[in-house]
Amino acid sequence: MSKKPIYFVVSFTINDGKLDAFKEIAQAMTAGTQEESGALGYEWHVSDDQKRCRLIETYADQAAVQAHINGAAVKLIPQLLESSSVSGFEVYGDPGPEAAQTLKGFGAELFEHWNGLVR
Repeated sequence: MSKKPIYFVVSFTINDGKLDAFKEIAQAMTAGTQEESGALGYEWHVSDDQKRCRLIETYADQAAVQAHINGAAVKLIPQLLESSSVSGFEVYGDPGPEAAQTLKGFGAELFEHWNGLVR
């Protein structure tokens, strides 16, 4: 099992008139993720025009990714998709074989770590 961090970048397009609903669900997802000890980062960034959003997630290791997939935040995705659509989903690092299968089912593109450093 890899002990390197795993990163997700999820891009959303927010439906017209649904920004408040989107933000409400995003806050609930963040609250659920805060309870996960292996979740190192869970950051929402909204574009100037408030029509697009990026969620940047950082997990300590494969076990943390699996815990997140089984956690409270992921169960809220159907509600989030009532106010938005996913326009991109990238995973950086090795989430593990079971998580990789699940993430690909959500439309994620996986990028294997090739070079660099993490401190």
